[in-house]
Amino acid sequence: MGKTLITNGTVVTAADTYRGDVLVDGEKIAMIGKELKAAGAKRINATGKYVIPGGIDVHTHMELPFGGTFASDDFETGTRAAAFGGTTTIVDFAVQGFGEPLEKARDAWLKKARGKAVIDYGLHMIVRDVSDKVLKEMDTMVKEGVSSFKLFMAYPGVFMVDDGAIFKALSRTAENGGLICMHAENGGVIDVLVKRALAQKHTAPKWHALTRPPEAEGEATSRAFRLAELAGGVPLYIVHLSSSHALEQVRLFRDRGLPAYAETCPQYLFLSIDSYDEPGFEGAKYVMSPPLREKWHQDELWKGLARNDLQVVSTDHCPFCMKEGYQGLPKQKELGVGDFSKIPNGAPGVETRMVLLYDGGVVQKRITLNRWVEVTATTPAKL
Repeated sequence: MGKTLITNGTVVTAADTYRGDVLVDGEKIAMIGKELKAAGAKRINATGKYVIPGGIDVHTHMELPFGGTFASDDFETGTRAAAFGGTTTIVDFAVQGFGEPLEKARDAWLKKARGKAVIDYGLHMIVRDVSDKVLKEMDTMVKEGVSSFKLFMAYPGVFMVDDGAIFKALSRTAENGGLICMHAENGGVIDVLVKRALAQKHTAPKWHALTRPPEAEGEATSRAFRLAELAGGVPLYIVHLSSSHALEQVRLFRDRGLPAYAETCPQYLFLSIDSYDEPGFEGAKYVMSPPLREKWHQDELWKGLARNDLQVVSTDHCPFCMKEGYQGLPKQKELGVGDFSKIPNGAPGVETRMVLLYDGGVVQKRITLNRWVEVTATTPAKL
């Protein structure tokens, strides 16, 4: 791959906006300046256009096993969608099986990606079994380049780990420099609410949201940060934050000086619980966890983005098809017809993240152009 010189563009970074040239050598930015020279380089005239860093989506789930099926994007289709939308790097989640070495899970996900991914990719590790052996394996993973580990406070019997396990993992990152990423919802309470709803014959998709209230997200977020404090004030990253209740806890602990970080996703900035009211089973398209919230939460999340209470916008990209046989896949969302708890949780987003944030954030003057770059590329790269 040779050199490419992008000329006369409006270069936008997290800190600055200016007219300039960008010289790309292979896959790396070699130089940024004015009136750059590069003999033999391919030239692209970017007059009147923005030149920005490639987007980094740090939360995707390609081929994620969930609810008896798999997310409908693999690393080829998913990364092609990302590239079309301006994202040049994803970080996906390898899933540890119960009792399985972390190395085995990592290698399985690398095998899924090799020869398919058309953009750069990295991996987080979903840890389901926090044993003493696995804690030691976390040290090895960090040394070998997988330095972030996702734990769940939800999905009992599937992904959820208890507070003791969370505390042990957080304490371990104080020693090895890793980062815990937390799915913060109170899984025990949600499990009770789901069983009550089904016992009362409430089966429609909207009950997915009604049984996962924002209070359950806020409580779990608070508890997660308190455990991080107990573990020595270690960094903690809350994934897919959806509610004002959880955002309030992030702000509280950041104000106390804890290295508390959180991401939100476009679905929580643009969609609301009203989407579940679409006719028939159409509301199942929006079944994800955490669920969509009442519309007023959106304004609070936008404010949180603007004032850096939220540092990242990712997608939690995890698509499932609606109809049986679509693109050759068996039924997916329709697995939950008659029982909302069996609807596979997830939705797409990796292709539309950048443009949605630009249109709904920058154009609508909710965030600045530089902040757009910061939350979609710069901060994800740093964290």
